[in-house]
Amino acid sequence: MKKNTFTLAASMLTVILLVVAYMAPTAFSQDDMTEVPADGFAKLERPRVPFVHDAHNEKAELDDCVVCHHSMNDDGTQNLEESSEGEPCSSCHAEVRDDGGTPLMRAYHLQCQGCHEKEGKGPVACGECHVK
Repeated sequence: MKKNTFTLAASMLTVILLVVAYMAPTAFSQDDMTEVPADGFAKLERPRVPFVHDAHNEKAELDDCVVCHHSMNDDGTQNLEESSEGEPCSSCHAEVRDDGGTPLMRAYHLQCQGCHEKEGKGPVACGECHVK
C-alpha cells in the first residue's frame, strides 16, 4: 500500500513539474502586452502607445529579443548580445538624467522610431504612435 501511495505521489509531482515547465515561458512572455509600458513616467504628455508585442514581432519578423531588449556594457555602450527582457526600460533609463545617459522618452523614441526609419516601415510621426 505504501508503494502505491509513493508511486501515485511521484507521478502527480512529475505531472505538476511538467506543467510548470511547459507554462513557464508563457508566464514570462509579453503576449498580453497591448501598450508600450509607461510606468517610468511621472506624467504622460501624450496618450499611451498601442503596442501588441507578439503581433508586432511576428509582422516585423523579429525573433531575437535583444534587438529591442538590449543591455549595457560597463563602458555605457549598448550590449547587443545580452538581452534585458523582463526588465522595464525605466530600470536603466530614468525619466530625467543628469549623468549623460539616455532619458526614458528618448530611449523609446530612438528604439522605436529609429528602427521604423531604418526599415522604412512603421509609424514615425507623433500622432501615428500616440493615437488620441
